[in-house]
Amino acid sequence: MVIKVFLASSSGSTAIKKKQQDVVGFLEALKVDYTQLDIACNEDNRMWMRQNVPEDRKPTNGIPLPPQIFNEESYCGDYDTFFDAKEDNSVYSFLGLPPPPGSKEAEKADKADIVENGTHAEETNTVGNLDDLIEVPVEERNGNTHREEEKLQQVADEEEEAQDGEEEEITEEETADKEETAEDETPMEEEEAVEEADEVTEYIAHAEEEEGQDEEEDLEETQEEEAE
Repeated sequence: MVIKVFLASSSGSTAIKKKQQDVVGFLEALKVDYTQLDIACNEDNRMWMRQNVPEDRKPTNGIPLPPQIFNEESYCGDYDTFFDAKEDNSVYSFLGLPPPPGSKEAEKADKADIVENGTHAEETNTVGNLDDLIEVPVEERNGNTHREEEKLQQVADEEEEAQDGEEEEITEEETADKEETAEDETPMEEEEAVEEADEVTEYIAHAEEEEGQDEEEDLEETQEEEAE
């Protein structure tokens, strides 16, 4: 399969020249085999290009401008569709070519196949030997690892919250015990204070009674002396 790029070597439009250089430079960077066909110096190339661009892909005036890209006789597209494919990493699909192993487009196709089938595909060659399993892209493996780390972190956070909750409950229970103990001690202290007060009162009353008896005895002795 040969990629044909129809160009205008003597175009006076700076925009067209830039688009042509962009297409050619990108194909060379990808090492894609292609052939340049000049429509400025070759009328046959000009007519063939105009006749083979699909009607629904032609501009309003009906004259397609270069660059136009074909795969043999099959129309691929113009610069705008080529640019979109380049941005989407699907240039090989745009050109109708299989993407080389290890390219971004091949990795993208592998991911799409995994999502569609739900598992890794195993390919069998003509001899009947199994090819190696399609390797999961590094980005996808890193994504799975990141999700596992997030789950582990979430579990650790939940355990830490549960532990904090238990410590709060223990602290509340200790505070309640202390308050209850304080309440129990308060009546006992009051009872002891009342008992001490009663003892003091009783002691004072007893002392006063003894003092009264002494005074009566002194008075009797004085009266006896006076009588003598």
